[in-house]
Amino acid sequence: MSNFTPVSSLLGGLLIGLAAALLWLANGRIAGISGIVGNLPSARTGDVAWRISFLAGLILAPLGYAALAGTPVVRLDASAPILIAGGLLVGFGTRLGGGCTSGHGVCGMARFSRRSIVATCLFMAAGFVTVFVMRHIVGS
Repeated sequence: MSNFTPVSSLLGGLLIGLAAALLWLANGRIAGISGIVGNLPSARTGDVAWRISFLAGLILAPLGYAALAGTPVVRLDASAPILIAGGLLVGFGTRLGGGCTSGHGVCGMARFSRRSIVATCLFMAAGFVTVFVMRHIVGS
């Protein structure tokens, strides 16, 4: 099985960019998932509907894809505690960095935000180091 999927990767990237651009053009909002979710409890009345719609799309789109094209095979090589710890660290990092990959990496970099460029470089570097350590030092 090959992990090289240029066509589906390109299409996925285009859809993410299109969704971010449409949200920006329609609502003047950044498509940063951590901000959308994190600010939902304190959102003004007019902001609640688009936030819920955006999040519903994140859930319904994969379900629609699975119904049309089937469910992809997913193999996880990590234990549940490692996955939970990783999820908590990602959540902590998004709060610490003032945003997530979609907010900084997609929307912020498209606006040439220096803060987002630095944040993206830092979380990419952290990801590279983590993969290196897990594969070559810790071993699996």
